Amino acid sequence: MKISIKLKFIAFLAALLVTALGVLSFLVLKGIKQDQLSQMEATLQRQTEFANLQVNQAFYTGETRDAQKFLTARGQELARTIGTYSGLPVILYHLTGKEAGNSVPFTSRPDTSALLPYALKNKSVYQTEGAQVYYLAPVMVAGEQAGVVEFHYSLASQRNFYFRIRNLLLTIGAAVLVASFVFGYLYFSRFAKSVVKLKGAAVSIQQGRYIAEPPMRSRDELGDLSQGIYYMSREIQRNITGMQEEQHKLQLAVAKLQALEQQQKQFIGNISHEFKTPLTSIKAYVDLMGMYKDDPKLVDEGVLNIGKEAERLHEMVDKALHLTALEKYDFEEQAEAVELRELLTDIAGRMNGKVEKFGLRLELGLQPVVVWADKESLMHIFVNLLDNAIKYNKPGGVIRIDSRPEGDWATVDVRNTGPGIPPASREKIFEPFYTVNKDRSRQSGGTGLGLSIVKQLIGKQNGSIELLQTEPGPDSGDMAGPWTTFRIKLHLQE
Repeated sequence: MKISIKLKFIAFLAALLVTALGVLSFLVLKGIKQDQLSQMEATLQRQTEFANLQVNQAFYTGETRDAQKFLTARGQELARTIGTYSGLPVILYHLTGKEAGNSVPFTSRPDTSALLPYALKNKSVYQTEGAQVYYLAPVMVAGEQAGVVEFHYSLASQRNFYFRIRNLLLTIGAAVLVASFVFGYLYFSRFAKSVVKLKGAAVSIQQGRYIAEPPMRSRDELGDLSQGIYYMSREIQRNITGMQEEQHKLQLAVAKLQALEQQQKQFIGNISHEFKTPLTSIKAYVDLMGMYKDDPKLVDEGVLNIGKEAERLHEMVDKALHLTALEKYDFEEQAEAVELRELLTDIAGRMNGKVEKFGLRLELGLQPVVVWADKESLMHIFVNLLDNAIKYNKPGGVIRIDSRPEGDWATVDVRNTGPGIPPASREKIFEPFYTVNKDRSRQSGGTGLGLSIVKQLIGKQNGSIELLQTEPGPDSGDMAGPWTTFRIKLHLQE
C-alpha cells in the first residue's frame, strides 16, 4: 500500500516529539532522583558527624572511661539531645547490639536487625521503606567504635517535589506536543504540496515533455531542487548531442586499444628477432666447429664468439624479464631514505674495473643529498646508465657523475664523451629494443632494453629522466668532444 509523503512526515513528527519529550522528562526526573539521593546521604552523613561529636564531648567531660558503661549510663540522654538538634528520631546501640537510648521510645520501631550487623562492623548502611529511610552508622569514641547510631529520615517532602515536577512535565509536555503537532501539520502540508509539484515536473521529463521554467521558486533547498530539475531538463536535451560525441570517443578508445595490441605484437616480434640474431650466430659457429674439428684457430674463435653471443642473449633475457616484472610487482619496492653520494660512490667502485678495461676515466662530482626511494631500484637505474656510458663511449673517453640538491629535488647528471645521439632518435631511445646503431649495439652487447627499464623504474620513484641537448666539451685533452648527458630528478627526503 502506497503511503503519501504528508502522512509520513506527520507520523515522523509525532514520533519525534513524543520521543524528545519522553527522553527529556526521563532525564530530568532521573536527575532529580539522583540529586535527592545525594542530598539525603550528605544530610545523614552530617548528622552522623554531629552525633559522634556530641557523644565524644559527653564522654570526655564525664567521669567514666569505659565507653560501654558510658553509653549505658547516658545513652537515653544522648539520644534525646541528638534527636533534638537533628530534628530526627534517633536510637543508640551498644556494641552488643542492645539498645542504649531512644529519642522517641513510645513510637513503633521498624525492624533494622538486618542492617545492624553491618553497622557494628564500622560501616554506614541504610534501607528505604515507603517514605522512610533508616540510616545506621558507627559511633566512634577515642578512635574506636563504641556503638551505633540510627536515624529515621522522612522522604515525604522529596517525594512530593518529585511528583509535582513529574505532573508539571506531563502537563507542559502534552501542551507542547499538541501545539507542535498542529504547527508541524500545517508546515508539512505546505511542504508536501511543493514535493508533489516537483514530482509532477520529474514525471513530465520522464515522459519526454521537457519543462521551460522551474516548477517552483523558493529560497531554500526545495528551490535549489527545483532549479536542479529545470537544469536537468535542459541538460538531457543537450546530452543527445553529447552521447554522439561519447560514441566518437569510444571509437577512438577502441582504436587506441588496437594500437596497444599492435605494440604488443611488435614487442613480441622485436624480441623474437633480437633472440634470433645471437642464436643464428651460435648455430653457425656450432656447425663450423662440427665441420672443422681439427682447426684449433676456428675452435677458439667459435668458443669466443659463442660466449659473447650467449652473454648477449642472457643479458637480453634478463632485461626483458625485468621489464615485464615492472608491470606486476610494484609491491616489492620499499621506499627509504637513501644517501645518493654514498650509493653512487659504491656503484662507481663496482664498475671501475669495467671502466678501466675499456680504457676510460670515471670522474665524480657528488654533493651530499638524501632522497626517498627504493634503494634496489636506484642501484639498477644507475648501473644501467653507467653501463651504457661505458658501452657507447669513445676510446680514452670520460664518464662523469654529478649530484646536487635543487629545491625539493635531487638532480643527478650521468655524462659521457660518446658519439652522441642524433636528434631523430632522441624521442625513441626509451622505447624497448630501440637502438641508435644496430651494428654498434651488437658489437657492444647492447639490447635496447636498458633505458626502457631505467625510465620505468624512475617513474615508479615519482622521478623523471631526460636526455639533454648535446653539449660541447672542453677543447683539449681526453675530455675533448661533446657530452651526452642524462639528467635524473628524484624527490628529496622530507
